[in-house]
Amino acid sequence: MTPRITFAVAARVLTQIRRDHRTLAMLLLLPCLLMSLLWWMFDELPGNTFDSIGPALLAMFPFIIMFLVTSVTTLRERSSGTLERLLSMPMGKGDFLGGYALAFGVIAAVQSVLAVTLSVTLLGLEVQGPVWLLTVVAVADAVLGTALGLFVSAFAQTEFQAVQFMPLIVIPQILLCGLFVARDALPPVLEAISNVLPLSYATDAMTHLVTSADTAEVWQDLAVVVGFAVAALSLGAATLRRRTA
Repeated sequence: MTPRITFAVAARVLTQIRRDHRTLAMLLLLPCLLMSLLWWMFDELPGNTFDSIGPALLAMFPFIIMFLVTSVTTLRERSSGTLERLLSMPMGKGDFLGGYALAFGVIAAVQSVLAVTLSVTLLGLEVQGPVWLLTVVAVADAVLGTALGLFVSAFAQTEFQAVQFMPLIVIPQILLCGLFVARDALPPVLEAISNVLPLSYATDAMTHLVTSADTAEVWQDLAVVVGFAVAALSLGAATLRRRTA
């Protein structure tokens, strides 16, 4: 990877997104709107349901949105021939994926800051741990969605095929991350599967920050999420095709 080329790719992606106002609005505002809808649903019900499931969904929404947008955007580059032209230049696969990851990582940071700030200040999500660490976990999870989106785009021929990876990659993680059933209450086989899915660790980190001021476990979970993101980017660089089939 060459830093100059990587930053040039990132600047190009950010410029494209800035000009696409609908995509930019979806990336930055949709998690806030979804969290607001969730709060509204549970506001008048007894108990603290929003505080119970809010942290998990605060991890999921950026993850899902970044996965979809990144995978579809990368496939658009391939189907239009832009990817092939870029890779015919003095640019490695790592430069291309690194630039995309950097650009969407910047967007993920802004997206997560907005969603966490809204949830903690206006929606009343109670956090025992540091709010800045909650934001870091949200950013890491959004970057994970970006990395997985870049990875699966290598195996899709069209944008529709990229979207089809969502039931395979994303939905099982949502079902097994502990949102619906505590992970230690799952059947042994499903618990074992849950233990190797990155969204489980992001959800655990978010939930722990809400329920405890101790951050030791949070850092461990965060390291797992970052490790999965790096692995996905590495595999994406290894499997990215230079030519459109």
